[in-house]
Parts: sequence; C-alpha cells; structure tokens
Amino acid sequence: MNYLDLYNSGELLRRVRTAYARLMSCDLCPHDCRVNRQAGETGVCRSGALPRVASANVHRGEEPPISGTRGSGTIFFSNCNLRCRFCQNFPISQLGNGEDISIRELAARMLKLQRQRAHNLNLVTPSHFLPQFLAALYVAIREGFRLPIVWNSNGYERVDALELLDGVVDIYLPDMKYEAEEPAVNFSSAPGYRELNRAAVREMLRQVGHLQLDGDAIAQRGLIIRHLVLPEGHAGSRETLRWIGENLGRETHISLMKQFFPAHEAANIPGLHRKITDEEYEAAVDALEEAGLENGWVQE
Repeated sequence: MNYLDLYNSGELLRRVRTAYARLMSCDLCPHDCRVNRQAGETGVCRSGALPRVASANVHRGEEPPISGTRGSGTIFFSNCNLRCRFCQNFPISQLGNGEDISIRELAARMLKLQRQRAHNLNLVTPSHFLPQFLAALYVAIREGFRLPIVWNSNGYERVDALELLDGVVDIYLPDMKYEAEEPAVNFSSAPGYRELNRAAVREMLRQVGHLQLDGDAIAQRGLIIRHLVLPEGHAGSRETLRWIGENLGRETHISLMKQFFPAHEAANIPGLHRKITDEEYEAAVDALEEAGLENGWVQE
C-alpha cells in the first residue's frame, strides 16, 4: 500500500485527523510535552500549529541514491525536538530561522519541487510537524503530487507516531546518534535516546524494508541509517554498528559520517571542542567492517 492507496481509501484523511488531535496535548515525540499546540502553546520543539519552514530547494549533497542525478527536493523544517549543542544547522534547528506557512503553501512547495524534477521529496527534521505534513500531502495529491517521500530525521521518535506514516513514507533516513545515556542527555537533551531510537529504527525497517534501487541506482524504498562519528567515542560507534548488524541485518545501508566540527556551543564543551581525528574515523570504519556492514558509504 502507498500514499495514493491511502488517499483513495480515505485512510490518509483519517490519519490527518488522528495526527491533528494529538497536537491538542502533544505527544508526537518522546518528550511528551502535552501542550496544546492547536492553541499556540509550545513545548521542547518550540513549534505551534503551523508548519515552520526554513527552505525548500533541490539539494545535491545527500547520499548518492537520494541525490541521484537531478537532486533531492528538500524541505528544511525549522526547530527541532532535540537540543544538540553541536548542531551545524543551529540557526534553523535551535534559533528557529524560517517562516510559518499555511498547509496549502507547504503543499505548493512540495509540488514545485516535483516540477523541478527532483527525484524525491526529502523532509528534513520533520517529526514535530508530522500532522501538518500529512495534511499538506493530502492537498498535494489532489493536485498531482507523486514523488517518493524521504523521512530524514534525528531518530528520536515514537513508534506510535511513526505508525501514522506506514505506507506514506518510502525511504527512511534516520540518525542513530548515541549508544550511551550520558552523552544523549548532555549533548542533545534526549533522555532514553538509545532504546527509543532503536525501537523507532526497527519500526522504520518493518515498514519499508532494506534499500531498493531502480535501474539508475536511485532509491525507491527502504532504510538508510546515518551515524555521525563524534570525538572521544561519544557516539558509541562500535556498539551501535554491532547492534545494527545483529538486529537489523548486515544488508542494512549505513552512511558513516565524518563531518563533525565544533559548531554552535561545542567549542566550549570538553569532549566536543575539536574535530574528530582521522584515527577516530578509521576506528569507526574498522567497526563497520567488523559488524559485517558492507552496504553504504564512508567518507574520504
């Protein structure tokens, strides 16, 4: 079943209504703030009833099967349900740079990216705007929207919220940030990250399976996990990669990222105040190989 089937059966509209009802005592993410976003109250994500968008452009810097030859149609949502003290996009995620727009305008931007011949619609940090996205999708489908949908998230998700996306999302692109509780709390204000994240990624895999490409090596469906290597082993790379291999399967596609640098507040935080070394990244690559994870991408 895909989102067109859900639309035609009336199930998509039911999910829109279910998701919006949750905004009245918001429990869309693990923070479980229980604020009434419909009435303008805000919680950890600092977001209300309207979607807030920083940009909507064709982007060519994602993993090869996402960007392909024509680029990925990325919509960067403002704000975030995490407080990553090293976020490289902190003006968007932490400072809220962007503009509140209507559901109809969000749908219009989705349709514009399709007209620009993007391979997919790539929703960046979308979790706190799940209801608004579903509503915009409902509007856009009526006007001819047909692109595969990428859910590009920080991985701090609730399974019961992800269930609203079953059959809607084609490609999941989550982070797996932390193995241990202390860095998850100290660096991202994300208590319980490991277990919540692992449950979420299991649900994503259940929905879409492992990565499937078309004849041009463009992603059509499946899961890609991103793991950012942090200085001094704070991400728990070896343990996380071992867990993936043992629990999700060695065919899982991994994007092992090297680009950490001390952005935002990180320059003043012991353990995050420097770039990772080549040796630290090479140790993570070794762990990837030890886990038997041969699919995906490492960086030079």
